[in-house]
Amino acid sequence: FAKGEGRQVRIIDWILIGLAFASVYYFCTHLEATKTRATAPLEIEIWLGAALIILVLEATRRATGWALPLIAMAFLIYGYFGRYMPEPFNHRGFSLARIVGQNYLTLEGLFSTPIDVAATFIIVFSLYGAVLDRGGAGKFYIDWAFALFGKKPSPAAPGRAVVASGFLLGTVSGSGVATTVTLASLSWPMLKRSGYNPAVAGGLTAAAGIGATLSPPTLGAAAFIIAEYLDISYLDVLVMATIPTVLYYLCCWLMVEADARRLHVRPVKTSDQSLWVLTRSQGYHFLSLAAIAVLLFFGMSAFLAVFWSIVVAIILSMIRPEQRLLTLPGAAIALAVSLALYLIGYRLSVAALLGLVAGGIASVALYYWEKRRGRPPDEATERMIAALVEGGKGCVGIAATCATAGIIVSIINLSGLGLKLSGLIVDLGGGSLPITILLAAFAMWILGTAIPVTASYIIAAVILVPALVSLGVPLPAAHMFMFYYAVLADVSPPTALAPFAASAICGGSPVATTMQAWKYTLPAFVVPVMFCLSPDGMGLLLSGSIQRIVLITLTSSAALAGFSIGAAGWITGPAHIIERLLAVVGGIALMVPDYRWQMAGAALIAGVVLIHVRRFRRIESPLPGGDG
Repeated sequence: FAKGEGRQVRIIDWILIGLAFASVYYFCTHLEATKTRATAPLEIEIWLGAALIILVLEATRRATGWALPLIAMAFLIYGYFGRYMPEPFNHRGFSLARIVGQNYLTLEGLFSTPIDVAATFIIVFSLYGAVLDRGGAGKFYIDWAFALFGKKPSPAAPGRAVVASGFLLGTVSGSGVATTVTLASLSWPMLKRSGYNPAVAGGLTAAAGIGATLSPPTLGAAAFIIAEYLDISYLDVLVMATIPTVLYYLCCWLMVEADARRLHVRPVKTSDQSLWVLTRSQGYHFLSLAAIAVLLFFGMSAFLAVFWSIVVAIILSMIRPEQRLLTLPGAAIALAVSLALYLIGYRLSVAALLGLVAGGIASVALYYWEKRRGRPPDEATERMIAALVEGGKGCVGIAATCATAGIIVSIINLSGLGLKLSGLIVDLGGGSLPITILLAAFAMWILGTAIPVTASYIIAAVILVPALVSLGVPLPAAHMFMFYYAVLADVSPPTALAPFAASAICGGSPVATTMQAWKYTLPAFVVPVMFCLSPDGMGLLLSGSIQRIVLITLTSSAALAGFSIGAAGWITGPAHIIERLLAVVGGIALMVPDYRWQMAGAALIAGVVLIHVRRFRRIESPLPGGDG
């Protein structure tokens, strides 16, 4: 957690690392004995557990800021002083030993499902994204998207390229803020040339970048936790996320098309590269993504599928010298060791892993040997080390967040607060599903503006999901609702991380940039509502008959079009306020789970568009007998 290049880790940090290791080591070596002592831990267990809780909160503070640790501390205080709380939030209160025991000596606190997921799946996905990035895939995806729209100058081409880049880069990143930073850095000069002001450009890149957390196959960390909570495979989560992701980027695309015309931006070329030449020379970078999908489809575990995709990415990086992650001697050693170990009976995955380790060690040794002799070392080793460092750093914040969220969830479960809040939300909604959905969405917005996506989803899973399920919402839909809104909170005011990062690069006001990002994504806020309002909404999660899936997807797309007209204020020209309001009303009607309302909504939006087009044709047509 040392900040700044070259800053040394302080002695106190080494002491804290040692204390954390001792606490975890004690838990692991006394796991069987401590199973029955959670309610009455030994004195040494209280001290070690309390120390680990404090260290986790400090790690989270360093990784994500003060908000989440302060919330966790508030819950710990609530767990201790519960008897003094007002109705209906009071409980009998728990001793320090009980709270520490619940968090340290059980699998329902610090070591609950989220941290288990972080220690297995998330670490390999983080490493996979770093390997792809350092191996040239990240830059290729952006170049490819820019080339896709760069054949001839067009006002809408820059915005389209940014949206497409966000989707492609998101398939390997899984981090909305990181994708936003990359997009803003590479696309801001092009957007500036086209005439976008800093706030609009920052909002556009933030909206496109935050979709990375929704984009298969490398969804955000919360997706793995969804799989564990629902006891389904990661592939099932990818399938459920597919149509919502497409609808999210459809929303961004519709808003971009409208803004390109409304703002009268200049037509520019997004790239001088030929799409065909680029695909022919570097299209192999798509293979590692395809490998994940194929391996998951044939039943391989997510962990092994990503591991083999990392192997594929490293092999593909060897094609171009400037993208290699291993030196040629290191690659030869990796291949030889892997083959030898496999032939003597090691499992193929273990042999490949040990071979890569051997090749990496050989590359590092050769690197320092060349430096010592005064020769320029092979940059492949530097890229490999950078990928390992970036992959490790990517896990730190997520792991700390998951552990801290585990503390919060432990107090919620211990005190019964989850059931109380769930019942309170249902009561406030008067038993009405639409009102309860709106209350849950509002709660997710409040929660998501303060803490990261993963933490807000984990907390919502124990508080808000039961409220929706009690009113008939299918369990997968309820979990995906929370996940989707946790992601959208990252572009919502007042404290949106992605727009703030984009504003720092594009030079716009953070507040103005956040409002622009919110505008671009505003229509997408209705998508989670669509798959919760009725059983047919499960079609958006690719569940049910083909007819149901197609119908609900088309209905949702039409609703997004109506909301986009209302938000953007543009069809073929500036939309009148009445046209915008009617389009929004049509979008709302399309959300009602009744085909008569949906037909009326579709007809209303179609009528608005037709009347608008005819109105502008009359305006643009010369008067009879006029000068023309």
